[in-house]
Amino acid sequence: MISSLTIATRESPLALWQANWVKDRLMAHHPRLRINLLGLTTSGDTASDVMMKTGGKGLFVKELEEALLDKRADIAVHSMKDVPMILPPEFDLTVICERDDPRDAFVSNHYRSLDELPLHARIGTASVRRQSQLLALRPDLHMETLRGNVNTRLSRLDRQDFDAIILAAAGLKRLTLESRIQSFLDVEQSLPAPGQGALGIECRKNDPAILQWIQCLHHETTSVCVAAERAMCEHLNGGCHTPIAAFAAINNNQIMLKGRVLSLDGKQVLLSEKTASLDQATAVGICVAEDLLRQGARAILDAI
Repeated sequence: MISSLTIATRESPLALWQANWVKDRLMAHHPRLRINLLGLTTSGDTASDVMMKTGGKGLFVKELEEALLDKRADIAVHSMKDVPMILPPEFDLTVICERDDPRDAFVSNHYRSLDELPLHARIGTASVRRQSQLLALRPDLHMETLRGNVNTRLSRLDRQDFDAIILAAAGLKRLTLESRIQSFLDVEQSLPAPGQGALGIECRKNDPAILQWIQCLHHETTSVCVAAERAMCEHLNGGCHTPIAAFAAINNNQIMLKGRVLSLDGKQVLLSEKTASLDQATAVGICVAEDLLRQGARAILDAI
């Protein structure tokens, strides 16, 4: 039986918060377990805009997975919205932690909501999913690319580079920056990214000793919802540079999945919503994707 674990993590403040959150909860379940953090700089942390467009989500996990393979680390903690839809065969992502707030947050120093923004206001976000959905609501808005960690993005807002920026609500809450949120975008305004608000724990495949330690953090309800969202996105061959949104919820022992595909300018918006039993998470994701494809999603995505 192992007596210590090493967690691979990115070194941004939010990633370190997430890794420490996992560490604290594992130690609460296993008081005698020693846990260390291995901070790493990933390709995504140093990537140029060109690399981001070609490398996608994998840029944020590659170095962490290398640390798992060479056994410098035993597990890696990820924001699920940053994890590629298909993992390399050497790894498992069987532990999904309970989801935090999945919504997008409206952050501004002068305006309380999207509706208060003046005509042609400047909005900062790197997410084409957010850009497209906001343009569908407000075609007059000027969308500008904003990258970097949470504090970097907030500092650019404070320098008045933008009238407002859009960030994940969960990240701001985790960093005790909820006071910066002026309002939340409900899921009808801005459907989240697949997996947004949830953390996943990745480990080497066929490593039962490690899985035995971390299984206590698995949250089945979140796992089922995230599985449906990711199945939809995978079937559409979507990534972080495609305007695809998905959000699943469980009501009355059934899973309900909403999916959305948009053109970059927000002028084309395809919607689908399906319900299924809880053991059909992957199937309902594929069903929603197929419905979106029938509506013309492939032409929209291929144009991008």
